[in-house]
Amino acid sequence: MADRTVLVTGGTGGLGGAVTAAFLRDGWRVVVPGREGGAAAPPPGPVRVVADLLTPEGATRAVTAATAEPAAPLRAVVNLVGGYASGGLVHETPIEEFERMLRINLRPTYLVTQAALPHLVAAGGGAVVCVSARAAVAPFPGAAGYATAKAAVQAFANAVAVEYRPRGVRCNTVLPSVIDTPANRAAQPEADHRRWVPPAEIAAVVRFLAGEESAPTSGASVPVYGRA
Repeated sequence: MADRTVLVTGGTGGLGGAVTAAFLRDGWRVVVPGREGGAAAPPPGPVRVVADLLTPEGATRAVTAATAEPAAPLRAVVNLVGGYASGGLVHETPIEEFERMLRINLRPTYLVTQAALPHLVAAGGGAVVCVSARAAVAPFPGAAGYATAKAAVQAFANAVAVEYRPRGVRCNTVLPSVIDTPANRAAQPEADHRRWVPPAEIAAVVRFLAGEESAPTSGASVPVYGRA
């Protein structure tokens, strides 16, 4: 039986499936929240809970499921939920679209982490891993909202690292470039996909940052760019 639990948000996505599989291979109890009626399903093995992570109630529901097994206390949270939308230049982008990027990338990360932190502290410590993006440190035209949102995720993770270091909770961020998923290939069929980073390679980094192997590391922003 698993002796520790990880909560993986976005565990049904292109990266999430690989992250979930990595934890399952290492014997973790994995809890994957998702919205009701979602089209995708996680790989076999994780505990599935219906929860809208854009609401405090949904985040609490997800964390409650993750802490429901006393023999496997919650020791890690992986925040993968987010989204991307391209647009025009800043003067061409409606404020509603700019704010939507903040809402779908930052809000779930904040709410889930906020709900989970007391449990991680009570369990004697643990790890939070957040997903930012290379755009947070190297923006490109037409994605000001996305770049701003991912930079906010990175800043939030750094704040958690500082605030909870004395309580035994670490927080780190990974920064992917273009992830080699079917959705990205469909969106960019002419790109050189060999330069993109496979989800399994990012998942290995996430798994490392969530485990005791990375115990000295907190407040790091780890580039996972592949050759892109």
